[in-house]
Amino acid sequence: MQLFANLLLLIALLAALGAGAYACLALLTGKRSVLDLIDKANMAIAGLVAGSSVILTIALINRDYSFKYIYEYVDNTLPIFYTLTAFWAGADGSLLFWMLSIAVMGVVFSKLSLFNEFSEKTRLYYWLFYMVVQAFFLLLLTCWSNPFMELVPTPADGHGLNPLLRNPGMIFHPPLLFLGYAGFTSPAALALASYISGELKSWVSFCRNWNILAWIFLTAGIVLGCWWSYMELGWGGYWAWDPVENASLIPWLSASAFMHTAIIQIKRKALQRTNVFLMSLTLLLCVFATYLVRSGVVQSLHAYGENGVGLPLLLFLLANLAVILAVLVVGPRPEFKTLSGLNSRQGMLVIAAWAFLGLGLVVGLGTMWPVISKMWSANPVGLDARFYNRVCLPLFSLIILIFTVCPWFNWKEGIFDKRGLYLVGGAFIGGGVISYMCGLHNPLGLITSAAAIASLVGIIGVFAFIPQLRKVRSMIGVYGLHFGVALVFLGVAWSGPNKLEHQYVIKQGESVQLGTYTMTYKKLTEGQTPEMAKICAILEVTENGKPVGLLAPERRIYRNFEQPFAEVSVIPSLGSEIYATLLSVDAEGNATFKMSLNPLINWLWIGGTLMCLFGFMAFRKPKLS
Repeated sequence: MQLFANLLLLIALLAALGAGAYACLALLTGKRSVLDLIDKANMAIAGLVAGSSVILTIALINRDYSFKYIYEYVDNTLPIFYTLTAFWAGADGSLLFWMLSIAVMGVVFSKLSLFNEFSEKTRLYYWLFYMVVQAFFLLLLTCWSNPFMELVPTPADGHGLNPLLRNPGMIFHPPLLFLGYAGFTSPAALALASYISGELKSWVSFCRNWNILAWIFLTAGIVLGCWWSYMELGWGGYWAWDPVENASLIPWLSASAFMHTAIIQIKRKALQRTNVFLMSLTLLLCVFATYLVRSGVVQSLHAYGENGVGLPLLLFLLANLAVILAVLVVGPRPEFKTLSGLNSRQGMLVIAAWAFLGLGLVVGLGTMWPVISKMWSANPVGLDARFYNRVCLPLFSLIILIFTVCPWFNWKEGIFDKRGLYLVGGAFIGGGVISYMCGLHNPLGLITSAAAIASLVGIIGVFAFIPQLRKVRSMIGVYGLHFGVALVFLGVAWSGPNKLEHQYVIKQGESVQLGTYTMTYKKLTEGQTPEMAKICAILEVTENGKPVGLLAPERRIYRNFEQPFAEVSVIPSLGSEIYATLLSVDAEGNATFKMSLNPLINWLWIGGTLMCLFGFMAFRKPKLS
């Protein structure tokens, strides 16, 4: 089966190269009656990649250890749902899933009703750019990152999945990220194609819903990754500014900047070159993310390690950056349209876009700093979370402030509705006072909390003062999405600066105090399954003598893994969530715990969920304009 799967990928590679060459030849010769054949080639590529993916899936279900990839990530005791998710647990399988996402989404994109309204020249350029991307990924899969390597002789059992990946987040987080990355491929190819061909129809309007969908996938993947880190790693946080965490954030920031400048192009026919660049840059940053994860250029808990793809990925990035710049230079210059001043909605959107891009630049430079600093230091040192917090958090605060006041400005100049500004101004002051009285004294956190509260109040005010917006589903989606953003900012403002955390060594029967809560260590239990051995400490939590709940943190040792792993326990709350990690237990049963109170932490997950759900409501009927 390995040989057959490899053959499918090789044929798909040849089909992508042939279709791209055919599109290039048609552009050079002026022949235009080849689009149907290229479209069929694209569907064939999707079918071939899907066929190889089915082979890997069946092998996973059957636990066929003649596949080296399956031996490395599956064993005989692994539950079936984690066995299936091992598809994207490793570097090779996850690359195949990414390629499958690109191929399938490309077929769907080309079947959208208005796609054929673009000129034949534009569609030929689109297929040329798109096939280059597909061919590159297929080249990686057939040469450097092949999940179909055979293992001889066939072992009776596998090594098993890393315990950190045995979490429900593993089911959804990686595939959502890859769907987001893949989703930006078609819009980026169409943006370059439309620009170089001088297409008058707006690719931005046509791709609006598609870009929102890709952004939703990427957002959901990042939020789920934060929750996974919070629940699985046992450190009590959700974002450590780890290089691989940053890798997914950077294209999200670029995509978010584009989402705001795209509004200006749709409304005012301006920033056309800017949007082509931002859309193309977003796709490149998605590839850059996988370069960080797979090249070994930076050290990370989440990285796969170097497996030979680093140099090809770097060359692909540089070559495509050169192509993008060449297209922007060679392509016809659109009519320049002057933007309004900063005291307008256009100005606010531009400031927001620049803030997103500034954040992306800071995070990118910080992530690559160990590599950059090698130019002058023999012992380069990475930047820690304090650097990112000092530099990035003010920009995040600026973004929520812009979101708060932006709806109340006209598109051209001046204030649209002074009542709205008075409302959010009062809410900002009131929110700041309430936050301070409730114990939030960190200046930046206080500003962010006040701005988030003002933004929430302002969004309600928008629908109160402008009743016609209540009838427009897409506007409900847009403002609902930003309502979720404000909740995320509120959670961030509180859960970071006001987190209360302590480490305790407790004997059975003893109690400790954390804030207003009393934690009593009741007992220690032991258990064993074919998959693992574990110990569990039971803590009874009370507040002012009243029972709150039980905490049951665990230490686990899995088959084939000597290192113990923590399984945290929480008592959820919309206020302060109680969080406990069992660090160790001695021979007498004395346990070492790390406990924390995380205020408003769950509003991050609620806000992130609303961002994604309302994003679907923001869809509009696609059009070309």
